[in-house]
Amino acid sequence: MKVVLVDDSRSALFALQSSLSNIEGIKLITFTAPDEALTYCLANPVDLLFIDYMMPGHTGIDIIKALKQSPDYDLVPIVMVTAERQREVLIAAIEAGATEFVSKPFDAIELQARATNLVQLRKAHLELSRQAARLEEEVAHATQEVVSREEEIIWRLARAIEFRDGATGDHISRVAKISQLIAADLGLDKETCRMIYLVAPLHDVGKIGIADCILQKPGKLTSDEIAEMRKHVEFGVSLLGNGASRLLQVAEAIAGGHHEKWDGTGYPNGLKGKDIPLVARIVAVADVFEALCTERPYKKAWAIDAARDHIRENSGLHFDPDCVAAFDRQWPAIQKLMTHVNKAHVEPPALAVSLDDTLSLSPKGRVPTENTQESR
Repeated sequence: MKVVLVDDSRSALFALQSSLSNIEGIKLITFTAPDEALTYCLANPVDLLFIDYMMPGHTGIDIIKALKQSPDYDLVPIVMVTAERQREVLIAAIEAGATEFVSKPFDAIELQARATNLVQLRKAHLELSRQAARLEEEVAHATQEVVSREEEIIWRLARAIEFRDGATGDHISRVAKISQLIAADLGLDKETCRMIYLVAPLHDVGKIGIADCILQKPGKLTSDEIAEMRKHVEFGVSLLGNGASRLLQVAEAIAGGHHEKWDGTGYPNGLKGKDIPLVARIVAVADVFEALCTERPYKKAWAIDAARDHIRENSGLHFDPDCVAAFDRQWPAIQKLMTHVNKAHVEPPALAVSLDDTLSLSPKGRVPTENTQESR
C-alpha cells in the first residue's frame, strides 16, 4: 500500500518516515513541496496520506480539498499533521475531509499505532470494494440472464402468434424494427426504444384466442365475425395485463391501443389523440404499413410507395401526425428494410373508395380498415 508523507520540514519528514517504516506492507513516498505531492497523488491514487498543515504556498487543508475533488479519494484516510491546535483549524480540516490529526511534536509509538489502524481500515475498504464489484458483476449477470429469458419468451410467444395468424417471422421483425425507428426519431430514450422493439411483435397476441376459421378466412368477414375478431384486443390485454415488469406494461399498452385511431373512431375504447398511449400510436403506423406490404391468404400485397401514401393520407385521422412525420423522416431506412418483401403486389383502390368499404376481396385490393381482411 502506498503511503504519502508531505511536509516542507525535512526533519519533520524524517521523523514521520522513521516512525512509520516498521509497518508491514506499505511503501512510503515523501514530498517536501505540496504542489509536487498534489500532482503525484492525482496521477497516482494512494492509500494513506500524512499532510502538514502549515506549508509555503498551500496549506494542508488546500491539498485535502483538492484531493477530495477526485472520487479516487472518497475513502482514502488523510491525516493532518500540525503544531496548531486551534479549534478553527481543526474544524476546517474536518470539513475539508481530514480523517485524523497528529500533533507536533508527535509520539512515535502513538503515530505508528494510528497509522497501523488506518492501513487496516484502508485494506478493509478495498476488500469491501472488491466484494461489492464482484456482487455487482454477479447481479448484472443474473439480471441479464433474466432479461434474456424474458426476451426469449416474448419472441417465442410472438412466433406462436404467427402460426395462428398466418404472419411470417419477417413480418413481426419488420414491425418491430419500423416501430423502433419511429420511436428513436421521436426522441424516446434508448431503453424505451429497445422495449418497443422487443414487444411490438406482441401487438396481436390476443389472436391466440380467435378461431382459425376467422383468422384464416379468405373472404369478407361477417359483422359477427368482425365483432369476434375485435375481441383479440381484450384477450391481449388480459394476457399481458398486470405485469410487474415495465416490459410487459409496454406490451400491454401496445396490445390494448394499437387499434385506436387518432380521430377517436378506433376500438376498443374509442380513445382519441394523446389519450392513446404513445407506444401504441407508434406501433399502429408500423403494423398497418407492413401489413399492407405483405401478402396474406386473404389479401394481396401493396407496393411500398402506395402503402406509404396511405399512411400519409391518414395522418390526423387514423394515425398520430407526429408518428407519421417520424415515419417519413425514417423512410430511407424503412425503404431499405422493405427491399426483401415479396415483389408481387397490387395497387391500392381509387381514393374515392370509402375507408369503411367492406367489399369482398378482389385482385385490385381495397382500402384497409378495421372492418376488412387487411387489418386482421
